Amino acid sequence: MKLENMQSGRLIKRYKRFLADIELENGRELTVHCPNTGSMKNCADPGSEVWIQDSGNLKRKYPFGWELVQVEGRFWACINTGRANALIREAVETGVIVELQGYDSLRQEVKYGDENSRIDLLLESESQPKCYVEIKNVTLLEGPGLGVFPDAVTARGAKHLRELMLMVEQGHRAVLMFCVPHTGIERVRPADHIDPEYGQLLREASAAGVEVYAYGARISPEEVTICRALPVEL
Repeated sequence: MKLENMQSGRLIKRYKRFLADIELENGRELTVHCPNTGSMKNCADPGSEVWIQDSGNLKRKYPFGWELVQVEGRFWACINTGRANALIREAVETGVIVELQGYDSLRQEVKYGDENSRIDLLLESESQPKCYVEIKNVTLLEGPGLGVFPDAVTARGAKHLRELMLMVEQGHRAVLMFCVPHTGIERVRPADHIDPEYGQLLREASAAGVEVYAYGARISPEEVTICRALPVEL
């Protein structure tokens, strides 16, 4: 995924979930949109190098959006959670995610389940069961190479696991895909210390037949690309 119209700066602070103050290289200060509803733990330290994107839309109250942050002064993370679905879709279509090949069609945001949900990706073909793919974004680095999810208690994430288990019961294929746009993360684990109920339910889902995968990314101010499978530790 190409990134265009990018500018670098330093994070002053993130606040009100959707806003961040940035100091550009020329000393100018901007308030930008923060496209991330999570806690952004370890990804929003004041003084971190960041890259923001100019939307070019002057009608927007905040024309710039925060895209990248340097973590611990050496790793890059894409904090725009809105890009996760597109990154995984691109990786499916280019053959990078080998576990999700062999389907004839791909649809997004299709209604499914019993709890008024929409699946991120629905893969279909005449020769095999439907494949329901739920995508979760992982940017919380805790310990050398260890990424954990979630970074805050997530009732919505638990709902999605229940829906995926239901799809397995109905004879379909169900996949939980961790999208990991963080160059410091080499493996993924449920964040039991943050949301123990989610961790327990994830293990139950895996035992029930829900497939769990994680894929990491190559990141630069010009491009973010899913490039490698990562181990998931349950």
